[in-house]
Amino acid sequence: MYQYSIIQWLFFFYFYCFFGWIFESTFVSIKSRKPVNRGFMRGPFLPIYGSGAIMMLVVSMPFQNHIFLTYLAGCVGATALELVTGIWMEALFKVRYWDYSNQKFNYKGHICLSSTIAWGFLTILMTEVVHKHVESMVFRIPYSIVVGLTMVITVCMIVDFTLSFKAAMDLRDLLIGLEKAKEEMERIQKRLDVIIAIANDELENRRQENSMRIDELMENIEGKFSSLKERLRINPVEFMDDVKEEISELRGRYSVEKEQRLQFKRLKDLYQRSLIKGNPTMYSRRFGEALEELKKAANERRKK
Repeated sequence: MYQYSIIQWLFFFYFYCFFGWIFESTFVSIKSRKPVNRGFMRGPFLPIYGSGAIMMLVVSMPFQNHIFLTYLAGCVGATALELVTGIWMEALFKVRYWDYSNQKFNYKGHICLSSTIAWGFLTILMTEVVHKHVESMVFRIPYSIVVGLTMVITVCMIVDFTLSFKAAMDLRDLLIGLEKAKEEMERIQKRLDVIIAIANDELENRRQENSMRIDELMENIEGKFSSLKERLRINPVEFMDDVKEEISELRGRYSVEKEQRLQFKRLKDLYQRSLIKGNPTMYSRRFGEALEELKKAANERRKK
């Protein structure tokens, strides 16, 4: 059984957060062929690794003399942690920071059989090899220094996590705002179609593709406004006064939504840009198009 003080448990947690950040950032940077500060936080810490490491130590404690039971405990514990964390983060932030949907035997993309099997072996590696060396190293450091380092890192982690959490919540609001702007533009387009159809005495419905991207949608709407403007210039009495007022109102609503979209995409916050660039595989089922727009905006801002 591990006999650690709360300070030592915290120190181990921070150590594995840092170790995970080094591993993940190095792997992603090599894969992307450019430096990537990986993770949810801006500092050199990945809490999911620290949480996973501590979880492995805790669930394996009753089975330290039974390697097979240690393996099973690691499989169950790590998979449960991954599932709960994935569901919670997607529900709160509207995005996924990992997705196993392309893997066989996955559950809603949050967990999969291959990762569960790997977690068991990693738990054995962690408890039988890695942590023994880390423990030995930490025990050689004077306890007063461990306490001091832990206190300093705790303050830094709290500040960093608070700012990162706020950035993630703001990013969620941006995604929702972009999606609402698109929905409003779709309503404007449908109403313009009705006005044009009535003016042309057309009885058939103009069906719009639900998969139309926002740039295509905006181009379509602006084309309709230009067409109506030209028709009003050539024949001012073609539309009744109430229809003219509605066209003017629709144009105003469109201008507002267009300006809001530009505001949403500017990404002035450093932590928001860091969050997007540090998680290039970030994915959202509902707000996929909006998320891709923000990724593009973040990359364009970096190039400037």
